[in-house]
Amino acid sequence: MRPTVLLFDVDGTLVTTGGVGRRALEIAFERSFGSRDACRSFRLDGMTDRAIVRAGLRAIAVEPTEALIDQVLVDYLRVLAEEVAAAPDATYRVHAGMAQTLDAARARREVAVGLGTGNIREGARIKLERVGIFHRFAFGGFGCDAEDRTELIRRGAERGAALLNPAGEACRVVVIGDTPKDVEAARAIGAESIGVGTGSFSAEQLLAAGATRAFADLAAPGAVEAVLGETR
Repeated sequence: MRPTVLLFDVDGTLVTTGGVGRRALEIAFERSFGSRDACRSFRLDGMTDRAIVRAGLRAIAVEPTEALIDQVLVDYLRVLAEEVAAAPDATYRVHAGMAQTLDAARARREVAVGLGTGNIREGARIKLERVGIFHRFAFGGFGCDAEDRTELIRRGAERGAALLNPAGEACRVVVIGDTPKDVEAARAIGAESIGVGTGSFSAEQLLAAGATRAFADLAAPGAVEAVLGETR
């Protein structure tokens, strides 16, 4: 099997959280600026945390300096931990097929399993520890690595490749995500993309956006094989 780096998105891909991230951002903005609707004029799907905060600050006519973005993200993490802890089990779950896919991938020495997410690392940890899967990811590309999604995916791919091939041999890279932005970032670095229709976009929409393959979820027939590059 060709050495393979897998990069999983978090929100809408690995898990459904019942909107804890959006609520935490809204509360953080309200506490600091008295405005809870800073992020309601644009879609958050596929955006990085820093890009969301930057757009939110501009929406309320506040200059988005790097220091201010950092401050909002610190406040956001505090609120996020509270929101995740309080979220009901019925709205917070791992998506179908994900656990089985992770098990299959981790059983192969030639596969490095990581995250490719717009969440800053600590935010990803908070969200995924709630469902007990953060430890399954040895590395990642995060929203604290780069504000641009393509660049954070590139960082994640480099980290995974370094684990598999210290000599720098080329690896197969696969991005698993639920938005066209995941697909675009994968294509920009020459990676494959597996779309999952578990977020706001259907498998058909993700294929239309250029996904290599797309499924309703990773429990669908052939999905795990597609992620691992195996033929049925």
